[in-house]
Amino acid sequence: MTAPASAAPLLYYEPRITVLARPSFTTPEHLGVSWQGASPAGTRLAEFAGRLCYMSQHNPAGRATRDYLENIKKQGHGSVLEHANYTLLYEGVSRSLTHELVRHRAGFAYSQLSQRYVDEKDASFVVPPAVAGDEALESAWRSQVDGALASYIALVEQLMERYAWVGDKVHRRKMAREAARGVLPNSTETKIVVTGNARAWRTMLELRSSEGAELEIRRLAVATLRLLAAEAPGFFSDFEIYEGEDRREAARVAFHKV
Repeated sequence: MTAPASAAPLLYYEPRITVLARPSFTTPEHLGVSWQGASPAGTRLAEFAGRLCYMSQHNPAGRATRDYLENIKKQGHGSVLEHANYTLLYEGVSRSLTHELVRHRAGFAYSQLSQRYVDEKDASFVVPPAVAGDEALESAWRSQVDGALASYIALVEQLMERYAWVGDKVHRRKMAREAARGVLPNSTETKIVVTGNARAWRTMLELRSSEGAELEIRRLAVATLRLLAAEAPGFFSDFEIYEGEDRREAARVAFHKV
């Protein structure tokens, strides 16, 4: 029996990023801070933690939170940034990218779509940035992707028949998919939930938004930087986004390894 033809797979040219969780903060009544102006909860949490170290809640210098954190970054006292965690959902990213992303361990947590459990017959794919926009290259890449997907679908069907003796249908499907996924390319789209503290995010963004980073993860890092800078300017105000020599966006940071 031949598997029915699937619709053309969805192709991603840009990642999709959603903020799932951000910090909340409640000032303890008995240790109130003399706040100057408004600021997001995450940056206030970091400021409170820093001020607690020296019991300087009365804010003798009269600094706004952003100014306080600018000095923290300048001095390299990044440990207070670890109190603020941000959780993002990444979609439209390749498994090639996530293999690089999960190398950032300290301060991060990851939960990623399982190819062993989830059927990839309707998989989407991420067009490599170096290929995107070139008709001949895209056509050649697409041909390879379509062939790999067809092979996956056929293999799953054949493996389901081979393992017909396995009574547990769920386990049988996992056995088939875990073997068949080997033919899927690194460009296969995946989804991953990433939680990181502000200090860890800074380190990842510094490394992955640089001109030397692989193009897809660099694109993701720049997009993430824009989002987190809007969420908490005090944590990321020293990053600068610019156009690199390859005419693609990159970023650099003033205070390294805070």
